[in-house]
Amino acid sequence: MVRVPQLVRVVRAGVDWFVVVPWRSFIVIFILAFCLRIYPLYQIPAKYLIPTANWELGSIAISLMETGQFANPYMIPTGPTAHLPPIYPYIFSIIYRIYGLTYTAGMVSMIFIIAAGALLYAMLPWLSEKLGLSRQAGFIGGLAGALLVEWPGHGEYLTGIVLGLLLVAFLRRWREKNSTWRGSFTLGLAIGVAFHLQPALLPVMVGCMVFELWWSRSPQKWAMLSMLVLGVVLACAPWTWRNYSTFHALFFIRSNFGLEMRMGNHEGAAATMEVMDTQGEHIHPRTHMGEARKLRDVGEIEYMRQAGQEAWDWIRTNPGQFLSLTFQRIANLWAGPLHRPLAASGVLALTVIASVGAWRTFPSLAIPQRASFIIPLATYPLIYYFVAYMPRYRVPIDWILFLLAGAAVWSWIRPSQWRTD
Repeated sequence: MVRVPQLVRVVRAGVDWFVVVPWRSFIVIFILAFCLRIYPLYQIPAKYLIPTANWELGSIAISLMETGQFANPYMIPTGPTAHLPPIYPYIFSIIYRIYGLTYTAGMVSMIFIIAAGALLYAMLPWLSEKLGLSRQAGFIGGLAGALLVEWPGHGEYLTGIVLGLLLVAFLRRWREKNSTWRGSFTLGLAIGVAFHLQPALLPVMVGCMVFELWWSRSPQKWAMLSMLVLGVVLACAPWTWRNYSTFHALFFIRSNFGLEMRMGNHEGAAATMEVMDTQGEHIHPRTHMGEARKLRDVGEIEYMRQAGQEAWDWIRTNPGQFLSLTFQRIANLWAGPLHRPLAASGVLALTVIASVGAWRTFPSLAIPQRASFIIPLATYPLIYYFVAYMPRYRVPIDWILFLLAGAAVWSWIRPSQWRTD
């Protein structure tokens, strides 16, 4: 057995010192992640931080502030919309109401997003312990996430936080096997609210429910799951009714799936949005006046239906190209943006190290604990295999990979790996 090197002994002792008191690791990771992300904001000219209607989120938030209408995300006024899920535009609209369309409002909005990212990484030691790994693994993963400074995105960090909390809640149900009516209903309400932040959570939650039906031996499992589903339905009912009464159509939270499918699947399409941005290949009412006018004339739902039909028609006549694009999108999602090799190398390294962590830790975990990792990793990305890739799409599940990578690193330096005599 190899003797423990001095550096490894110091690192190990340092990690143990930070995690022995939970608030200590939380504060260190939060401050590090926050400061590394807030500093670049001060290098951006002030005019670029003033809120504008140049992007969908800002457009809807400004519409909410000025008129109270969830509307007008495109180049020209087009009326009510369901292009985005509602939570983030409402949050930004509140900020704009308080500070106006000013530099301060832009800074507060960005600080909110950055703080959510810092909070997500600072939570990793706690999440790690709750999901069956060590606090040390979570601390290492949290530090790695804090040091990886990326564009803050929209609601992806907050989605990651919500996903982590929901997985902890499900794991507790699976392990204790004593769900209550009230607990099931409350969890259902929480899931329904989460869908208004990110509808892509749907397959993850369905996967968790299916696993619960398989795993639970309780005679009341169907009744408890029915109560959970009731909570989901009630939480989703107000926004669903708003959309139905506005558009006279039923759909899940947001309307733009057809548009996203067309942007990723048409003649000349690339696997990533960044490449298509440089080539000018995608057609979107946010960037093309003709498309915005068409959407205004036919209505948002009909426009999205037509866009989706164009995508499916192209897929049927070009199955080979569609499969090629799909495999490229899968590769980009798990190995990073392949058109930017340096960035891709970091993402690929995270995926590989996380795989090592899963291989080393899963044998010691109970089946429900393994499921809490496998289900989101297997189901959350599914929708993104069929639309053009953007790096921020993986942010809500990246924390899981950081946890598993942290477990791999800790397994290499933990005491049982070395002799101390």
